[in-house]
Amino acid sequence: MKKALLIITTCLLAAGCSSNQVECLYNCKPTYPNHNGNINGGNINTGNVNNEQAMQALLAYLGVQVKKQWGDDEFLQAGKHRYVKYFDGYRTRAHIDFDNGKIYVSTVAQYAPEATLKKAIEETLLMPADPSQVDLFSDKSIPLNGKPFLLGQVKDHDNQDIQWPWRAGRFADYLIENKLHTKPLKRGTAYYVEIDMVSDHLEQREYQYADLIKRASRQYGISEDLIYAVVKTESSFNPFAVSHAGAYGLMQVIPKTAGADVFKLVKNKPGIPTKDYLFDPANNIDTGTAYLHILQTRYLRDVRNPTTKHYSMISAYNSGTGGVLSTFDSDRQRAMDKLNQLQPNQAYWALTNKHPKLEARRYLEKVLNFQKEFQSL
Repeated sequence: MKKALLIITTCLLAAGCSSNQVECLYNCKPTYPNHNGNINGGNINTGNVNNEQAMQALLAYLGVQVKKQWGDDEFLQAGKHRYVKYFDGYRTRAHIDFDNGKIYVSTVAQYAPEATLKKAIEETLLMPADPSQVDLFSDKSIPLNGKPFLLGQVKDHDNQDIQWPWRAGRFADYLIENKLHTKPLKRGTAYYVEIDMVSDHLEQREYQYADLIKRASRQYGISEDLIYAVVKTESSFNPFAVSHAGAYGLMQVIPKTAGADVFKLVKNKPGIPTKDYLFDPANNIDTGTAYLHILQTRYLRDVRNPTTKHYSMISAYNSGTGGVLSTFDSDRQRAMDKLNQLQPNQAYWALTNKHPKLEARRYLEKVLNFQKEFQSL
């Protein structure tokens, strides 16, 4: 582990490491120095590398490149509810705020900024729905093939869907001519446009995954409304979602924990899922739902009341079974006994007021509220 991080740290300091080399920690077996200082075939892979630290390394590399162009104050990176993609030597970026329904496309390029901005607008509007085609950790261009992810979530100035390059180009021209803004920065000027998403953009994204959620629900015996509620809480139906903890995709699956459990206990597969595997919406929803199944039927099988078990498995999806049980006692068996002595409303109160992690307290409440919304549809 220390050797793997040493490679990244040295690479970043020397500014000679590419994003592909950094990403190698997830999906390949790079070489590293042995105890004699020689280079040999390494065994570094996703299973041996701390996922959170590897993600931090990727973000650190991205930060170095972006801050060279934008400065420290303007650094922005992708998150659970936010899509951020850089282009053109990290001088141009697209930012989708899924919670507020806003798209911002900006550039700090000082040569032909309008042409640069137009290309970035087109790539953003037409980016494919397949997250594997979009490298969030580099400035690579996006291949414009397949159905656009934002189709139906954005309308052009004629209130039409944007599916084809000619319409995206025409809308980009309109935005640059009529909606172009500038902002002075320490290192120059930023040029940007702001695009409003349609009012039901969240529902438009929900529809994209309805079949996948229905399939997972039937396979693992988890209600559709719960899966929908978890996806909405975790990512706002953003398939490009990432977190500092090294979680990926719609249900924010962490490879070394939930992913590893699903591979071992459900799929009977060795190792843990890769980043690319979990960015695939079908794999992500399948893995996240399978983990809910594991929580329900294995880790929390001794919780007797079905409503209490429901509360516990939602909380455990966020914080782990250990976090749930530690709410009631430091000893796991005593904790289970105490949990089974409580009424569901008492267990809910404890998990939303006494759980060791504040995020977990809020998480249970959010998911249950969203679940009620989906039950009423």
